[in-house]
Amino acid sequence: MLRDVRQGLTTMPKQLSPKYFYDERGSELFEEITQLPEYYLTRAERLLLEKKIPEIVASVRPCSLVELGAGSATKTRIILDAMRESGCAECYVPIDVSKDFLEATAQQMQADYSSVRITPVVSDITEPFALPPVASPTLVVFLGSTIGNFPRAEAVRLLSHIARAMGPSDRFLLGADLVKDPAIINRAYNDSRGVTAAFNLNVLARLNRELGADFPLKDFEHRAFYSSEHRRIEMHLVARKAHTIVIPEIGEVSFKEGETIRTELSYKYDRATLEDILQASGLSMEKWMPADDGAFALALARAED
Repeated sequence: MLRDVRQGLTTMPKQLSPKYFYDERGSELFEEITQLPEYYLTRAERLLLEKKIPEIVASVRPCSLVELGAGSATKTRIILDAMRESGCAECYVPIDVSKDFLEATAQQMQADYSSVRITPVVSDITEPFALPPVASPTLVVFLGSTIGNFPRAEAVRLLSHIARAMGPSDRFLLGADLVKDPAIINRAYNDSRGVTAAFNLNVLARLNRELGADFPLKDFEHRAFYSSEHRRIEMHLVARKAHTIVIPEIGEVSFKEGETIRTELSYKYDRATLEDILQASGLSMEKWMPADDGAFALALARAED
C-alpha cells in the first residue's frame, strides 16, 4: 500500500488503485451499492446468471468453482446450487483482497454448503497468485464487471495468468457491463443516497487509519462521470480547497483547489472489444450471452491450446 500510494500521489494527475476501496468498511459499502435502485449492474448480471447458469453447468460439468474478487458471494450461490444439483460440487475457492470480509463470507458459505470444501484465498488479483489444488473441471468466474477496472494491458496481464492456470476441461466465465446510454451509467455511479460518495471517500479514511495520513475528508468530494471517448466511468475525489496533507512515511502532499485523485476507472464493453482482450490473454470465447436489453453480458471462454 505504501509503495502504491507514494507512486500514485506523487505523479500527475494523482491516482489511487481501486483495490484499496476494499477494507471491511469499503466492502460493506459496496454491498450496499449493489442494492441501490440506480446500480443496475448487479441486478442485470444476477438475472443473466439465473437464466444461463443451468446450461453452463450442464455443458462444463464443473466440480470446482474459483471466484476472483468474491466479495459477499451472493451471486455465487446461483452457480453452486446448480453445481450441487448436477451432482458435482466439490470445492469453492473465493479469492478477495479484503481478509476480514473474505473470512466472514467463507464461514457463512461453509455453513450453508456443508458438503462443499470452502478454501478462501486472500490475494490481490492484480498480482500473481497461486491456487490451491482443485478437482477438474474447474469453472473460474470473474463477475460484477470488475474487469472494467483494468485498462486493456492490465486486463490482459490478469487474464493471461488465469489462462495459464486452466486445463483443457476448465472454463472461464466473465461478467461485463456493456456500452449504453451515458445517463444510465452516470446515475449508477452518482446515487441519490450518496452511498457511492461514502464508498469513494472511505479510501481516504483507510489511508488515515493504516498509513497515519491526515486527509480531512470534509475537504474532498466525490465526482464520477462517463467519458464517451474512452467508454469508461472515471471516479475522482476532488479537493474543495487548496491544502496540504502529511503521510508519515511519504511526506507532504499538496492539493490545489479543484485538483483530483482518480480512484477508479470502469470500462464499458461491446463483444468485439471483449473478444480482443480474451484472445490477447490466451482465451477463446465459446459463448456470448448478452441480456435482452443489452445492458450486460456473460462470456464463456476456454484456454487456447
